[in-house]
Amino acid sequence: MTVASPSGHPPPAPSERRVAAVVVAGNLPAALGFYAVMAHVVVHLRDDVGLLAGMIGLVLGTRVGVQYALYLAVGPVTDRIGAARAAAVACALRAVGFAVLGAADGLSGLFGAAVLLGAGGALFHPATRSLLAGLDARRRARGFGAYAAAGQVAAVAGPTAGLVLLSGDVLGALDGGFGLLSGVAAAAWAMAAVLFASLREPGRARRRSSPGVGRSVLAVLRDRPYVRFIVLAAPTTLLPTQTSVVVPLKGFDPGVTTLYLCVSAAVSAAVQPWCAGTGRRGGGVRAARAWVMPVSLALAGTGYLLMVPLDDHGAASVAALVGVAVLHGFSYGLLEPAVFQNVARHAPPAQVGAYYGVMAFVGGVVAVVGGLAVGRLFDLGPAGAAAALAGLGVLALATAAWPAAGYARQAAFRYAASRQAASRQAASRRNFAATGAAASAPVPPPSTTTAKARSPR
Repeated sequence: MTVASPSGHPPPAPSERRVAAVVVAGNLPAALGFYAVMAHVVVHLRDDVGLLAGMIGLVLGTRVGVQYALYLAVGPVTDRIGAARAAAVACALRAVGFAVLGAADGLSGLFGAAVLLGAGGALFHPATRSLLAGLDARRRARGFGAYAAAGQVAAVAGPTAGLVLLSGDVLGALDGGFGLLSGVAAAAWAMAAVLFASLREPGRARRRSSPGVGRSVLAVLRDRPYVRFIVLAAPTTLLPTQTSVVVPLKGFDPGVTTLYLCVSAAVSAAVQPWCAGTGRRGGGVRAARAWVMPVSLALAGTGYLLMVPLDDHGAASVAALVGVAVLHGFSYGLLEPAVFQNVARHAPPAQVGAYYGVMAFVGGVVAVVGGLAVGRLFDLGPAGAAAALAGLGVLALATAAWPAAGYARQAAFRYAASRQAASRQAASRRNFAATGAAASAPVPPPSTTTAKARSPR
């Protein structure tokens, strides 16, 4: 909430450096808490609560479904109430959600926690991206690089931190367990809420006059170039999320799966700051260049196709899976900054939340439908598993080829236009040469009689 200063004027807006620092500092503990819990929540629901696999999938699917369903409406709400306030509310919702998750021992509490976590996630991501999109281009690039790298570091360190908190004796002072783990995650999200609440944003009157949810969504859909980008970005939620599903479903044991996830996250954390940064010669942000998204999608598709022949036997398959993890790490390290920069480039400053929300909603629908299809295909046996992996690979490669085909058509059009222009210039030069030759030809002198007749007397 923006309050007036003693002089009657609103407090000054926080500096861009402080905004970037708060976003990164708030994201790191929040992401650590999230990944620490989510890496072990399935085992907790199965062993401690006693749920069957289908009910576990329903509880976890509720969180994902609520989050992606709310993106469409929550994005414009973020623009209306302010990104910093939305981020603080999001962190508070997730803090309460993790606390309820740790204390719940029945379905009502678990579904309540899933709804709170999903609603918090739907607010958090548009809010943080809106805060970063409001920075100048160079600081925005650096800020998002640090923000994304913090999330990837948390993805690597979070599961290990969760194991420590689940152990029977934590640092010789606490009894470990899922209750302690979820409590620490709730405290981390509460800390992030305090950090975001410390940011005060100007322009409250302008936000109050911003369009409602329906008008904001319609304004996004009228932006045809951005709608084309939404289609291009539609698989970018499905492709990263399915890796944590298909690797264990291929039969690899938890240790190999953890190795795959850690290698992929570590490579992505190393690539993202470079991709989100600017070139040495001032060539602009790398993630905004046209080749980044097609290359990242092509790498993801190649990785999925290479997984088709792998199995859970032998060191060769494990080594090949590590190679796939490197490919996917490069892919997702390029992908997230590229998506962010495209949203920031298309969206007006006061509508970043709406633009991101529509894109995330479409990506969520594709992820849910694609995830259900992948699961059903894996249930059909090895042939179905191969079809699922091949389908993911072909989808990524086809999506990557779409802008590449557009660039090829543009290049062909420019080449044809340049040939026509060169042909017209050559014809013009030939006509000019012919006209000049005719003009410079000698004129025969008139006859004497004619000359005398024409001369004055």
